[in-house]
Amino acid sequence: MKTYISPWPATAKLPNFPRTISILGCTGSIGTNTLNVIEQHPDLFKITALAGGRNAKLLAQQAIKHRPAYLAVLSDKIAEELTTLLPADYKPEILTGPEAYVTLASLEEVDVVLSSIVGAAGFEPTLAAAKKGKMIALANKESLVLGGHIIRATCHATGATILPVDSEHNALFQGLAGHNGSDVSRLILTASGGPFRGKSKEFLENVTRAQALNHPNWDMGAKISIDSATLMNKGLEVIEACHLYGLPPEQIDVVVHPQSIIHSLVEYVDGSQLGHLGLPNMQIPIAYSICFPKVVPLDLKPLNLAEIGTLTFEKPDLEVFPCLKLAFEAFSAGQSHPIVLNAANEVAVDLFLHEKIGFTDIPSIIDSALEQHTSCDVSEARAVLELDVKTRRDVMNSIA
Repeated sequence: MKTYISPWPATAKLPNFPRTISILGCTGSIGTNTLNVIEQHPDLFKITALAGGRNAKLLAQQAIKHRPAYLAVLSDKIAEELTTLLPADYKPEILTGPEAYVTLASLEEVDVVLSSIVGAAGFEPTLAAAKKGKMIALANKESLVLGGHIIRATCHATGATILPVDSEHNALFQGLAGHNGSDVSRLILTASGGPFRGKSKEFLENVTRAQALNHPNWDMGAKISIDSATLMNKGLEVIEACHLYGLPPEQIDVVVHPQSIIHSLVEYVDGSQLGHLGLPNMQIPIAYSICFPKVVPLDLKPLNLAEIGTLTFEKPDLEVFPCLKLAFEAFSAGQSHPIVLNAANEVAVDLFLHEKIGFTDIPSIIDSALEQHTSCDVSEARAVLELDVKTRRDVMNSIA
């Protein structure tokens, strides 16, 4: 392992408790679970800012309960709706638009930024937090898929610290703790296989939106549920792992583990493997990330292996689920290719969710976008964002 993406958290200067926190994506699955963790340990945190996108009703409920000084939504219209839902004695500063997320990630009074915005929209706020030297609990894998090279350089320049929230990367982080990177042989990401594990190509041609959203183990948002069904989520995690841990894709492996009990494994040069086990509940990695180095009790049922009984493993089928293969190929092709991969995927998933294309059209659209792309310089954040926008436009034009 080359180096971790940021100063290793165990050796970095982390903020004292109680920690002030800005939660970007507070109305999504990760955000609501984070608030649940904080409510179990209110002495450890003060919520300074909440950003909730479009769900004004839920954001208002959260804001009334926690009274942060700052709120953010995507538009002035949603801000007006939010204002009507707040009591007269509570007047937070309400910011609007994508730039609001950057502002809330950069607040001087904030110690910890939880980045859980869905998709490429999380890149700029995550980078903004890194520029300010924040402790970042990272649940937005697309930040690293688009600009992991930029975020790495920024973290090492400012001292910003990243704690991975994704259950797989949190498991790898814990498996690496206390060990030398040179002792690592490979990292093994586990995948549930999604709702269509074991199905044929012919079956996938006719699956519905509802079927694809029905994940067997995890309760997630729509976009990540579709990514899990295509195995693109695991492909994005492969790229994320390369950036987080400084390893080439040849040292990252994926194994399908339907029970989702082992969340990932680190293999060492002596052939041994360290795995992280737990029931599939996102409160566990969230709490580990935002409370690090504390390990706090949670109101969850503990893992009982005797009840689980059997753990099974199998290779992913790259012919039936080509998105995983495309992700490996994109990372190896150059820094700009994962940006195209992600942008094309986000467009395709959105079209599928709106029932405008079929499920198997998703990898076809991504493959076509990658084939048409020529490597370009994306060493600066502006170039990353420009390529993201261009790819989305080109994909939509090609479909139209």
